[in-house]
Amino acid sequence: MISEFQQLAKKVDQLAELSQTLRGENADLRLQVAELNAANSALSKRLSEAHERVTLVLEKLPFVEQE
Repeated sequence: MISEFQQLAKKVDQLAELSQTLRGENADLRLQVAELNAANSALSKRLSEAHERVTLVLEKLPFVEQE
């Protein structure tokens, strides 16, 4: 009976340790997601700005009709 209790206590300790490890990993992953979302937003903004610049350049080019 005492041995079973000790085994159960050991498993509970392992579970608590694993839970703590996973919480740390989860926090790290949430930080990575936030950083990647910020980078993605910045790149999307740059892409949009580049698209606008290309559109303006294309509008300034003379139009040549093909016969």
